[in-house]
Parts: sequence; C-alpha cells; structure tokens
Amino acid sequence: MVQPATPFLRIDLTRLRANVRGMADHATSARVALRPHVKTHKCIEIGRLQVGAGAVGITVATIGEAETFAGHGFDDLFIAYPLWVRRPSARRLEDLAAGARVAIGVDSIEGLAQASRLLGASDIEVMIEVDSGQHRSGVRPEEAGAVADTARRTGLKVRGAFTFPGHSYAPGAGRAAAAAQESAALARAATSLREVGVEPEVLSGGSTPSIADTDLGVVTEIRPGVYCLGDAQQWELGVMEPAHIALTCRSTVVSHAGGRVVLDAGSKILGADRAPYSTGHGRLLDFPDARIVMLAEHHAVVDLGGDVDLPPLGSQVEVVPNHVCTAVNLVDTLYADEAGAVRAWPVAARGRNS
Repeated sequence: MVQPATPFLRIDLTRLRANVRGMADHATSARVALRPHVKTHKCIEIGRLQVGAGAVGITVATIGEAETFAGHGFDDLFIAYPLWVRRPSARRLEDLAAGARVAIGVDSIEGLAQASRLLGASDIEVMIEVDSGQHRSGVRPEEAGAVADTARRTGLKVRGAFTFPGHSYAPGAGRAAAAAQESAALARAATSLREVGVEPEVLSGGSTPSIADTDLGVVTEIRPGVYCLGDAQQWELGVMEPAHIALTCRSTVVSHAGGRVVLDAGSKILGADRAPYSTGHGRLLDFPDARIVMLAEHHAVVDLGGDVDLPPLGSQVEVVPNHVCTAVNLVDTLYADEAGAVRAWPVAARGRNS
C-alpha cells in the first residue's frame, strides 16, 4: 500500500521481529514462561508474532482486551488486574472461559469472595496480586495465603501469584532494586501460599526495564509489554538502544519558526506522558541530541541540540514517543514497514477499556 499521510505510527517490522525473538530466546534460555502484555500494542498481528515465537499465552489489562484477542483465536489469557466482578462481567468471563483458558487477578479477600460468588462453578483461575514496592495495587506478600485460603474454600482455583515492579521505571540503580524487591515479594508470597496448602503453579512478574535483573530462580513467568516496540522512556533509561526501537511516529517538518523544527505530530498522536526523568516530550530517532521541547495538540517543537542543520521543510523524520502504550491507544491503525512495503495493522483492542 502507499504510505499514509503524516503523522502516522510506523513499525519497523525487521526490528519488531528481532525484539520478539530476542525476548522469546531469553525466556527459553532462562527456562521461564513468556506471557507478553498486549496492552502495549493491542494488535492481533503483533500478538500472533509473539505467540508464534513461543509465548505460552498473553496478558491483558481488561475483559474487553481479552474478548478481542479471544475472538481472533488466542486461547490462553491472563487478565492481570484486580477485577471487581459483577454479574455482567461474570457472564463475559464465563463466555471467554468456554473457549479459552482464563485467569484473573485478585488482591483482596473481599474481591476474591465476590469473584467466587459469581464464578465459583467455572473453570476460571485466579492469580493473587502482591505489592512488590510500587504501592499501586496488590496485597502484602505475606497475606497471599489468606486470600488463597478463601479461594480454596469458595471454589476457585488459585494458579499462583503475580506482581508488577512498575517502580523499575527509574534511572540508575532503581531498576535492579525493583527487580530484587519483585523476587523477594514473590518468594514470600509463595511461602504464604504453601502455608495454607496451595502450591503455586506460577509466580509471575517482569516489566521491560527490570527483565535483565529479574531473579529467574524465583520467577517462573515474565510479562513484559514494551520490549517489542520500545519508546523514549526505554531509550532514556538505557534499557533499549535507538537501533532496537521498532515504533516511531513519522512526521513532516512544517515550520522553521524561531529557528527550530516544528512537526505535524502533537499530543493527539504522541501522547502527553512525560516521566520525571524524561528530558523532553519525545526523541527523534536519527537526531540523538534532539528533544521535543514543546508539545501541543498538533505541533511538536524540536530543539535539535548542537550545531545541526535543520531538516528541510516538507522532509520527514521519525519521532520516538515517550510512552508507546499511550501513543498506540490514540490511533486506529499501525503501519508495518518492511523494506518499503507497508501493511496496515488495526489496533483491534483500542477502546476496550472495560
């Protein structure tokens, strides 16, 4: 197909395949299961590449995402979120479980009891979320057993425990520290489960920044998401080199106002996320010193840094969004490019937020 008008999200298919294969090989060599989080891309074609490379199944954030992927043949789904199950959502989960293996997250005795009341007769399993230091959701690791005991008494099978070391999104030594806390939390959770007679089949963790430091002697399953595409956060944290970043926003230089570069890509395609450690609103793949210093809805103002000639008006550049997950969620289509051959890949699970 002909290249679409800018701005659009472009995938370097060669890099994507290499990233997918690299993580699959890492999991295989470490003898852990890989269950990638598809909320990053919400795209069936990328999910198929991941499962085709050896992923045991996929991780999703919502029932809607699970339904989208199940509708395209994905049959091993983990909803890594502490769901509060109501009757309508219980019916949706039961429909999913009719054609797939399904696990859901819980992080309280009350949430588990609610799920058991509505799902106790189903084959749906639960994974108990524990807090490993991010302090977002999850029970204390030593309380996992009490939640599991409730599950056992009310009819739901406990598959194991999971955590998300989201505080690994930090510069310097923060990543290694978060990984150590992740492993310690899962080890304590496993002990707590065994104390009530529940042997954990799975101890699941792993964020893209922490994978290199994850203790694979404790963790039995990893759930990275961003690794397949990359973004400016991973670049700035030193987790991914620019040469491995597979998703960019192709954008046109529309102005040289003020002696700077102005692009036609704004917050409505790049997303507005900017972590405390980010040095700008995004990076330019081929201009390592450049930073987006001002972001509006349809403008990105770039300071190229150093003594660099401005790209000509009408030329195109590759912008690396700060946070790929939020950028993908803003578009209907990704454009996979391999040696100039472009394919349109729908963002199939976009908007499936419940």
